[in-house]
Amino acid sequence: MNDLITGNEAAAWGARLAKVDYVPIYPITPQTEIVEKISKWAADGLINARVTRMESEHSMLTAAGAAALAGARVFTATSSQGLLYAFEMLYNISGWRAPLVMVNVSRGLASPLTLLPDHNDVLAARDSGFLQFHAETCQEALDSVLLAYRIAEDSRVMLPAIVNLDGFYLSFTRERVDVPEQKDVDDFLGPYKVKPLSKENLPSMGITTLDPAVYSYFRYQVHEAQKQAIKAIDDATKRFEKFFGRKLKAIEAYMAEDADYLLIMTDSFSTIGKRAVKRMREENVKVGLLRLWALRPFPIDDLVQAVKGKRGIAVFDQDLSPGLGGIIYQEIAGALYGTDDAPKLASFIGGLGGKIPTDLDFEYMVKVLKENIPPNEPHLLMSKSDMELVKKQREIALRGGV
Repeated sequence: MNDLITGNEAAAWGARLAKVDYVPIYPITPQTEIVEKISKWAADGLINARVTRMESEHSMLTAAGAAALAGARVFTATSSQGLLYAFEMLYNISGWRAPLVMVNVSRGLASPLTLLPDHNDVLAARDSGFLQFHAETCQEALDSVLLAYRIAEDSRVMLPAIVNLDGFYLSFTRERVDVPEQKDVDDFLGPYKVKPLSKENLPSMGITTLDPAVYSYFRYQVHEAQKQAIKAIDDATKRFEKFFGRKLKAIEAYMAEDADYLLIMTDSFSTIGKRAVKRMREENVKVGLLRLWALRPFPIDDLVQAVKGKRGIAVFDQDLSPGLGGIIYQEIAGALYGTDDAPKLASFIGGLGGKIPTDLDFEYMVKVLKENIPPNEPHLLMSKSDMELVKKQREIALRGGV
């Protein structure tokens, strides 16, 4: 079935097609449409799932993890401050090895307050043990949910997963989406594999450990499972392509094979980056783009292979780690450190609070690489008109004595 639906509805369809059993919810902009859709389907008898509104995101995620261990395939969703409110439970659930799927609809964190997206919310969770997959399009929002279940429930992995999509720019954008047939999804996913807890089935999950050696062992097992997820991603994406004709990769390469310079991005702004790359190619600038779909596990080997022979890499971070710089830039730099003939790296901070990058921004990024402008610190992508707006807003604030 082909339909024109929002990114939020596409994510909800992923949960519906996965035949989830339990959906604990708590509304927050711009995610609420996801759980509203699922609640309506459940009320209308279109899905056989129990939907429970909790009193907070913390309770929501606690219930989700417990239900996943009780033998239910679980889905939930949150955004921004809600993800941070539930943060304690991220580490608990990954330690429990409960393979649920949660959609995070990215939104910049307060303060100041914004409803538009950047990625500090989801990237704050990168060390929690959750797998992370980042959608560029509405189609990918649906596909990523299905793939997340397949990968999370793989016996080599058994970890929870976050599927991320950009608030407003993707969550409420309508695109044509191919909604798969239920039978095909049933065959692709198979039944939920976790046996309900019972006297006969009490797995060792390290809930409480008093010895540091035992704690170290259990935490490192999460790391080992993330490493196994690299193989599970490859297997799952190949199986997905066989069933549905669409292939996702941990790193997507766009016009990158013969490029001298690369842009590295993630999520929906990658589409804007691709447009800029295509336009620069028409002007004989040999530039390409790498889009990160999987951020945990981090696809180090794929990255090293993809950048071989390149002269320079511009990393576009839609996030900021104050006092350090771009988060993804640091991850790219760490992954390439010590490799032979690693290309020059430059860091760019853009898209904070949903600020849309322009063609001039991308041209400047390539200029920095080509002209060897010293990248002593991140380049904040702010135009003259941006600064004029800041100046006007500041003048208004000063009138009030602020």
